[in-house]
Amino acid sequence: MTVIRAVLFDLDGVVRHFHPEYVAAIEREHALPPGAIEAFAFSAPVIDDVTTGRITRAEWVRAIGEHLEAPAAAEAWGRQPFTPDDAVLGLIDELRAAGYTTAVLTNGTDGVPAEVASFGLPDHVDAVFSSHEIGFTKPDVRAFRHVLDALGLDGPEVFFTDDSEAKLAGAVELGMTVHHYTGVDGLRAALRTAGVLSPRGTR
Repeated sequence: MTVIRAVLFDLDGVVRHFHPEYVAAIEREHALPPGAIEAFAFSAPVIDDVTTGRITRAEWVRAIGEHLEAPAAAEAWGRQPFTPDDAVLGLIDELRAAGYTTAVLTNGTDGVPAEVASFGLPDHVDAVFSSHEIGFTKPDVRAFRHVLDALGLDGPEVFFTDDSEAKLAGAVELGMTVHHYTGVDGLRAALRTAGVLSPRGTR
């Protein structure tokens, strides 16, 4: 039986969290319909372009502002704060201390390196992989294959968690153990089921 050697985490919605109330306040301030900013920001093709590195984050924000005819709103949205999840970071530290490789795979922009450095994430994990550097986004199997090759692992040796169930497909195809993240307690339970955590914590 293949033993899991690495735990791979999604970034947004797992390791860090954005705040919907911040976006809502921007839209109210700039007289935009609720949801207008992210309806365009996360629509194709612009989201695909920025998360595969075809355009920069700055170009993405500028495109949002042009589409909405509200560049100031787009700039404010681009500066929105986020909160690292201390409970998840603590779990990552536990896993790493127990000998597991820990890494993050995000559908991200060229802003990711500075963003994760701002809360010290590189000190908690062995690697941070962002789709803007890989050229493929989750759930494309090629994004996951890139991670496996970089870590020198096979799919069954990796446990992957993401708050978007749809993003798990490529990991499943490569034989990873997967978990749809809804909270740290559920993740701990899934890691225990997979034999990564003992009933009292790490192996």
